[in-house]
Amino acid sequence: MKHLLLLTLGTCLLCLSAKLMAQKLPAPPALDARMYDIAAAVSAERIEGDIRRLVSYGTRNTLSDTTSETRGIGAARRWIKAEFERISQACGGCLEVFEQRHLVKAGVSRRIPTDTWIVNVVAIQRGRTHPNRYVIMSGDIDSRASDVTNAEIDAPGANDNASGMAGVLEAARVLSRYEFGSSIVYVGLSGEEQGLFGGKYMATQAKEAGWNIVGVLNNDMIGNIEGVDGVIENNSFRIFSEPTPVTETDGQRRMRRFYGGEVDGPSRQLARYVARMTRQYLTNLEPVMIYRLDRFGRGGHHRPFNDEGFAGVRIMETHENYNRQHQDVRVENGIAYGDVIEGVNFPYAAKLTAVNAISLAGLAWAPPQPAEVKIGGAVQPSTTLAWEPVEDENLLGYKLYWRETTAPQWQYSRFVGDTTSFTLEGIVIDNYLFGVAAVGKDGNESLVVFPSALLRR
Repeated sequence: MKHLLLLTLGTCLLCLSAKLMAQKLPAPPALDARMYDIAAAVSAERIEGDIRRLVSYGTRNTLSDTTSETRGIGAARRWIKAEFERISQACGGCLEVFEQRHLVKAGVSRRIPTDTWIVNVVAIQRGRTHPNRYVIMSGDIDSRASDVTNAEIDAPGANDNASGMAGVLEAARVLSRYEFGSSIVYVGLSGEEQGLFGGKYMATQAKEAGWNIVGVLNNDMIGNIEGVDGVIENNSFRIFSEPTPVTETDGQRRMRRFYGGEVDGPSRQLARYVARMTRQYLTNLEPVMIYRLDRFGRGGHHRPFNDEGFAGVRIMETHENYNRQHQDVRVENGIAYGDVIEGVNFPYAAKLTAVNAISLAGLAWAPPQPAEVKIGGAVQPSTTLAWEPVEDENLLGYKLYWRETTAPQWQYSRFVGDTTSFTLEGIVIDNYLFGVAAVGKDGNESLVVFPSALLRR
């Protein structure tokens, strides 16, 4: 009888344990192995070939020849368009390739002395379930010498920015082998050196068309490893991001004064996402987050998208060499000036292209980010977050993130399943900052969304 009772008790305990196990949340995969394949598929040799091709046009100044087949920006952009079309042909027509053209009148900027057509080259890999949700990778087509209006002199622009444009083409080659839920846009923007005209036009067109842009990864100089400061380093890169949107309202600014979020705008969350993906899937490459829109007093093509309220960051090398930027090709006092091919490290450009590729893939595979995230917990021993449900066939559930108020990256997280609210017991709201992300069945996550409203009870 004693043995029978023990056996019965053991069986009950096993049944109870099984029942409790069944009630546990399905944990999302820790990794998506496809990311390793994507990173490994990026080719330094193909990137080198593209950079050399772009340099071969002599100059890609926005004001340069548009009719020659061998020199000037016209020849360069036609080759880029043809290359996107070749990539599309290889994937069975998976890319929609077109040009965006607009005329900038003389005198709008001192850098536009004559009426000039600004032409972007765009390729869209349309998403299967969320075709109007876009993640964008951009590079600049144009180049310049010391005088930004000199369209005749050679301006190779090997690093600035043939490297970024080559990265965009290579990312399209690699990612066009896959199918995604959201759309990926690969674009060569023009008129950057003349005043960010290509980006301004694309951003305004996207706004008018109602594009749901998740984020813009602007690649501007991703191939130099020898800094003007004498440092040579190939295992880090910078991510520039603005702290909060310039389009926010006075009410949103007032709310932030009392509830926090000074460094938690969408662009900053995008920068954190890129940094996290890099650390998770790429070895011997350290992302350096710079809490600034761009380099001191300078600008890049992510800014026009920020101006329209879209998340956007600049990805670039850690150590710049100003002797190789915006310079006539020459030797002066024993110093070589000019943005020539010898200044580009192709394996490094491939590393940064891989950063873009896995970040684009992760966002395009992930469910859309939660909307209407609210938070509550003042004078309580717990913090509650609530959000609107995400409609996506890939959705597994949601993950809450929090960090100390002085921490640059999210420190803690908890997967809470497919629910639209959750209370973190014992986590005092005063001491942390919080966010919510949607998690897919494949483990890919949306951007973290910082709360934008108070949870009323």
